[in-house]
Amino acid sequence: MEYAIISGGSKDIQLLVTIAKKMEINVQFINKEDLEDFVMAKAIKEGETGELIDKAEFLKSTAL
Repeated sequence: MEYAIISGGSKDIQLLVTIAKKMEINVQFINKEDLEDFVMAKAIKEGETGELIDKAEFLKSTAL
């Protein structure tokens, strides 16, 4: 299954929703917080290497 996230004005989105439903495509709305959670989880998963890092080195690299 593939997903598409579409953003736009309410009239544009409503037109796309109507077309999608006529094509028997499932439409689901998500709020901004859910979208942010999805993007954060995706970024974490893509950045995950499985390697451990030294705590002191990490804290040093993030120090201002």
